[in-house]
Amino acid sequence: MTLQQLKYILTIVSCGSISEAAKRLFISQPSLSSAVKEIETEVGIEIFLRSSKGIALSSDGAEFLSYARQVVEQAELLEQRYMNRKPSKKLFSISTQHYAFSVQAFVGLLKELDVDEYECTLRETRTYEIIEDVRNMKSELGIIYMSEFNRKVIQKLLKDNELRFHPLFQAEAHVFISEEHPLASKSLLDIEDLDDYPCLAFEQGEYNSFYFAEEILSTRTYKKKILVSDRATLFNLLIGLNGYTISSGVLNKDLNGEQIKSVRLRTDESIQVGYIVNQKASLSQLAAAYVTKLKTVITDFGYPIINQEDGLD
Repeated sequence: MTLQQLKYILTIVSCGSISEAAKRLFISQPSLSSAVKEIETEVGIEIFLRSSKGIALSSDGAEFLSYARQVVEQAELLEQRYMNRKPSKKLFSISTQHYAFSVQAFVGLLKELDVDEYECTLRETRTYEIIEDVRNMKSELGIIYMSEFNRKVIQKLLKDNELRFHPLFQAEAHVFISEEHPLASKSLLDIEDLDDYPCLAFEQGEYNSFYFAEEILSTRTYKKKILVSDRATLFNLLIGLNGYTISSGVLNKDLNGEQIKSVRLRTDESIQVGYIVNQKASLSQLAAAYVTKLKTVITDFGYPIINQEDGLD
């Protein structure tokens, strides 16, 4: 087994397919497939599961990837220290529900990253796809929430996929509305106060279960409801239609602008936001640095970080 072969595995996971990895590595797809087969034969495990839909990491593969990443990182440190080699391009991917604080932490991390080259991916996507991304190691970590309503379902799904939830903070329910909204002067709202206005929510596609909704009170019947797929569209509709969305209340003015405000929603429900990781893998240095930055951003918003033993997992 060679260091180059380990780098091949990391690149395939980062790209999500052998064909894309081959393009990035400037080698033929058959050559790359052959290299993977050689490693699998040598270590006696199936690293990738192959199907008509593509490839995915096996359970053994996720564990192998963790060791491979550590070996490659340590080898690069040795090369930089003793051979004056140029640091390789930093690679890092996360998947997240639509939270401004996760974007803010991502921005902060990259601003402080003292390297000439990097290739990082931030996916704001659907709940089920976040879980799939982390399971397949397409992303090193995923940011989701749990509540009393969805906890059992989400925890079972995480357990079945050998993922672990690390709680970050507890948030009371709020709504985001326009500064010009007729109810913008209120400091506390009942959900019934908003019945005449459009409720905006993130659509969950094929897995459109109440348990995968990014907003609490997902089982409630709304007179007017609009499903969207991205945060920019949601905020435009909040402003243009005097709509609202149920949220954690963590609002970044730099990212979301001055036209949106957060108002407390009267309800007993709350959410616990955290990040999920693959139990078979260890976080890379960049992923660990992102978690640290994430905690800093959350603390700056005034939310205490939850101790692990106090969490829902």
